[in-house]
Amino acid sequence: MMGVFAEFERAMIRDRVKAGLANARAKGVRLGAPRTDAKVIARIAREKAKGLSVRAIAAKLGVGAGTVHRVLTGEHISQAAGV
Repeated sequence: MMGVFAEFERAMIRDRVKAGLANARAKGVRLGAPRTDAKVIARIAREKAKGLSVRAIAAKLGVGAGTVHRVLTGEHISQAAGV
């Protein structure tokens, strides 16, 4: 019996989240993680050319190691968008 209530509550939460996201999009709010600046992307490439490790570059530039890795492998979303 408790499972039925849990499923119902979960459905309600899902509906509220979808409505909130739709409302935000209608207001023009940009959703998701902030874009990595093109200057930072260029600096990542320069630092890697100097021989720094992914973690060292991330610490130096104040970005995550995953961001550095995605930029270096060409999988970064800002690169795909032409930024």
